[in-house]
Order: sequence, then structure tokens, then C-alpha cells
Amino acid sequence: MGSRLAPVGFDGVSPYLVTACPGTQLALQQAALGPRAVALSVGLGYTDSHVKKLADKIRRVGLVANVEKQSCIAVVQQAARLVRASGREPVADVATARLARLKIATATDAAAVARVADLLLVFGGDGTMLRAARDTADAGTPLLGVNIGGLGFLTAISAGQFATQLRAVWQGSFTLETRPLIEASGSLGGLFLSRAALNDFVVSRGSGSRLIELEVTVDGEELTRYRCDGLIVSSPTGSTAYSLAAGGAIVSPRAEVFTITPICPHTLSNRSVVVSLQSAIGIRALSGRIEALLSADGEVVAPLAAGETVLIRRSTRAVRLLHLAGDSFFRTLRQKLNWSGSHV
Repeated sequence: MGSRLAPVGFDGVSPYLVTACPGTQLALQQAALGPRAVALSVGLGYTDSHVKKLADKIRRVGLVANVEKQSCIAVVQQAARLVRASGREPVADVATARLARLKIATATDAAAVARVADLLLVFGGDGTMLRAARDTADAGTPLLGVNIGGLGFLTAISAGQFATQLRAVWQGSFTLETRPLIEASGSLGGLFLSRAALNDFVVSRGSGSRLIELEVTVDGEELTRYRCDGLIVSSPTGSTAYSLAAGGAIVSPRAEVFTITPICPHTLSNRSVVVSLQSAIGIRALSGRIEALLSADGEVVAPLAAGETVLIRRSTRAVRLLHLAGDSFFRTLRQKLNWSGSHV
């Protein structure tokens, strides 16, 4: 497979946010991955030719698909052809290659593909993107989502315009953005557990209809006790997911905050609470006879028994997302969520 190439636009060590739009300067901003990280913004006066060289560093392109979606097959096959036609090498995880009947280099899973690729194309919806983000964050390889049906808030390319939009990437018309992961840890059921998420963690009631009672702390200080159907702790990225549906605030992905949002609280006064992303949020189950469940990005992780506590904090890991030039969080908000400040 050859030696590992550094992800495009990166020095292979420092996590930089790269804006590589033709006709503009190259803006580098070091992502704050911890309390000691220092943000850096430098205009280097890069020309279009320099930007093209950044795109040219993408030599090996990974293909990872939601194998439960048969509608992925044609687009993945097209992607393999387009990658080869551009002089680059496609590589897929075994399941994706089998789904699309590809005769290309393969690796065992998404994480293995990310370790040998310079760019990872992810075919599916937001759930597929969330899973890929968690599985591949350690590799540091940028992800580019290709929407196959559904909302696709985290995906940047539509299947119908795939060829044109991928060509724009080869030409260097893109931006790279670093998004932090969050993690939950605790001793649950006698075993220490640690899980990562990109969007959110949710503690919710199980199959019963009774409310659960949860005690919440922020940096060791009691925040409040909730009687509710559940509680969402979302990252900046996850503010437009379950938290938004539960009445939480829309948060820019560049904001360094957690949003704590109760689900159907049994009071008129409870609202979302926004705290620093550097805080540690503790959630302790108080309901003895009612099962509570901990979920990460919509996937159940483990039950939370009475007296057990899960601690949620910013992870040291992050994911890099590639966007087409001209795309932005607020534009996506308007177009995909039909958000508006008025009814006019």
C-alpha cells in the first residue's frame, strides 16, 4: 500500500484548520484540542497554484459506505472510477468493497482504511458519518460525507452532483474543519466504561413510561436534579441534532460549549443550560426501580443503575471534516433544516 501520507494541508503533527479556496489566502488556525492549546491565525498569501498543490497531496482515497443501503452501490462504484481517473488510488474496507463488488485494495475496517488514506469518502447519512468519525478519529484523516438519502446535515456532497463536486475537491476548492469529540466514562455494572461521541450522549428511560430522576453536576458542583424522560449532553456539533429537537439552542460548531438539555422535564422552569466545553459534567441515576440507558450518538452503550454516575467531558480526540468552498454552518442550517428567523 506504500508509506503513510500526511493528510492534505497538515504538517502531520499539529491539527490545523485549513481553508483552501482558490483566489484567497490560506488561513491556518490551530485547533484548540485542550486547555493549553493556543489558537493561531496566519494569512500566508497562498496563490491558486499553492492551493492546488495541497489538493495534489491527496494520493490515496478511502471509500467507506453504509452497507445496509443498497442505494450506495452505484455511487461507490462511480467514486472508485473517478478516483482512479484522477490518478489517485482508491482503497475500501472489506464490507464496502464486497457491497459494491470493487476490485481495489482493501483494509479490514474504516479505521484501517483511514490509517492508509489521505481522504476518506463516507457514503450514507449522518449516522454513517457519526460512526466513521468515532472509528477513524485516531488516524486524523479528513472525512468527506456523501449523502445517500435522508437529511445528511454532516455530509457535504450530494449523490446527484457527486462527479462535479469531487472534481472541485481535486482542484482545491474546499475547507477543512476540526470538530472535537466528547467522551463519557464511569463504572457501570461493575466494569469501567469509556465511549466517544461526536454529537451527544443521552441518558434516557428504558421501555417503561415512568420518569427517571437524574442528578447533574458541573465540575463537581451540583447543577440540579431532573425528573424527566431523559437528558441530552451535546457537543457544539450535536446542537442541531437531538438537542435541537428537544428544544435546545442552536450552537455554532466553533463555540467551545456543552449544551445540557432535558427531555420532557416535569416542570415549566427547566431549560437548556450551556457550559464550557472544558467542564466535566456528571450524571447520576437516582431512580431505583426505573431503568436508565446511556446512549452515544443514538447507539445504546449500557444501562445506568441507581447510584451509578457517568462523567462527560471533552475528548483529547477530534475529527476533521472537509467541506466544499462556499459551504458554511449557517448556510447548511438554512438549506437543510429550513431554519429562518421569521415566518415571512
